Amino acid sequence: GPHTIPAARRALDMLNCTKPLGVKIPVILLTNGGGVGEEVRRRKLTSQLGVELQQAHILQAHTILKSVVHKYENKPVLVLGGRNDDVRQHMGRYGFKHVHITLNILAWKPEVWPFHELTSEERAFIKPVDFSQIPISAIFVFHDPRNRSLDIQVIIDVSRAHGIIGGPYLDTPEYADQRGDGRLHGKDANTPIELIFCNPDLLWESGFPQPRLGQGVFREALQAVYQALVGKAYPYVQYGKPTTATFKFAEIVLKDRLEELQGEPVDRLPTVYVHSSEDPPTDSCTSADISGANGAGWESVLVRTGVYDPAHGVTGRRSSASERHENEGVFERYEGENEGEPEHRRRYRARDGARWRCVGSSLRTSAHRRD
Repeated sequence: GPHTIPAARRALDMLNCTKPLGVKIPVILLTNGGGVGEEVRRRKLTSQLGVELQQAHILQAHTILKSVVHKYENKPVLVLGGRNDDVRQHMGRYGFKHVHITLNILAWKPEVWPFHELTSEERAFIKPVDFSQIPISAIFVFHDPRNRSLDIQVIIDVSRAHGIIGGPYLDTPEYADQRGDGRLHGKDANTPIELIFCNPDLLWESGFPQPRLGQGVFREALQAVYQALVGKAYPYVQYGKPTTATFKFAEIVLKDRLEELQGEPVDRLPTVYVHSSEDPPTDSCTSADISGANGAGWESVLVRTGVYDPAHGVTGRRSSASERHENEGVFERYEGENEGEPEHRRRYRARDGARWRCVGSSLRTSAHRRD
């Protein structure tokens, strides 16, 4: 959002070795937003907060996809969402080498979805590909889809034809015998094409008086269509807050950051705090910070700034503590953990990894915005 919460800036100053703590604490900024590169987000937040951040500080909804590059680095994958071919470029920077978007498929065969005519801007970045010869190995919903009808149609085609767009739907009785020994396109025909969503939010705040539909709504719409056509739900993997996978990935990043600060390996990660200003309870995925922290075994601090609304409270999820501002939460957690400890001991605790305190923060600006 365009407006910075002053307390967020002071909290980051504290964590970056300024008074009153006098010691640098590992910190990450965890968000379900995305659609831009981590470096773009880093520069924007550095400018807004007045605190120099590193790219490793920024974990967006799709950053976790770096952890699955080894599975699909050299395989054709389909990626959805975002503007133009931005998400294809982001996936390439993550390390995926054969990334396709639905507009490429539309350029190959316009009859795939005849209700969208490609613009000159879209044609400028489209790569000509014969998709009848390319078995798609996985589908990634990287960011909120811009053309949901086209994207749902293509996912249906890919999933039902086991990766070959335009191929026969193999979940129908007349093609059941084509499975033979269970191998198809070099893969197990009984194993579904992996479908991965990066953000579970049904709704999000844009500054409009009412919440806007998010990526979670696209997932629900796709499942409704698939259920109506096939008679069952399609299996999928969900990332983003409050999923345990996202918080565990964040722990790995925090551990790497701690080892960088200490200059030596860390056997185990110390207590991790998540600071949250809580979304209003507009959908089933609200309270993502608190419920995600609870599920991952993190301590949580509810800060009453940003989008916090006292009328909504913590929406049924218990945080470990509640503070007026981010900086109060940081200071109180640190003081509470180390009450009575001499100043020199605090200042040089960097050599004692087991006593460090890491912070995974959702420091919000006063209005959400999806890039």
